[in-house]
Amino acid sequence: ERPVFFLKPPSALIGPNSTIVLPRMSKRVDHEVELAVIIGKRARNVPAKKVMDYVLGYTILLDITARDLQAEARKSGMPWTLSKGFDTFAPVGPRVVDKRELDISDLEIGLKVNGELRQLGRTSEMVFKVPELIEYISSVMTLEPGDIIATGTPAGVGP
Repeated sequence: ERPVFFLKPPSALIGPNSTIVLPRMSKRVDHEVELAVIIGKRARNVPAKKVMDYVLGYTILLDITARDLQAEARKSGMPWTLSKGFDTFAPVGPRVVDKRELDISDLEIGLKVNGELRQLGRTSEMVFKVPELIEYISSVMTLEPGDIIATGTPAGVGP
């Protein structure tokens, strides 16, 4: 089994307190909180055991998704770019934590919406760990410094 990955355009990136603009063409927009890995140096064909040499640090990313458009794309075998690539669909931050300051092996990841807990999980429950993800993605494309890899979301995605 291989990880599924997709690209978001730079225009999707916004800060943590910025406004997410909902597209008119979608009737259901969901949140997905994810640990985000920031690449620190050019990475190509990196073996899992060397991945941490290429990681700068971590932050949090909301993978905002037009769920109805994603369902249509899945059904027709199309890429998810339309459902995940809208401007403002990747809020990140508020800070980057240096890789030496954070043990991500069993980190709690959660999201509250208006004070209500919507998602909660642990990195130890991830289907693919960070070394596996970056090993695979770097076998497909070159990762550049500043690239952000979102690592997947815990249960509880929703509006």
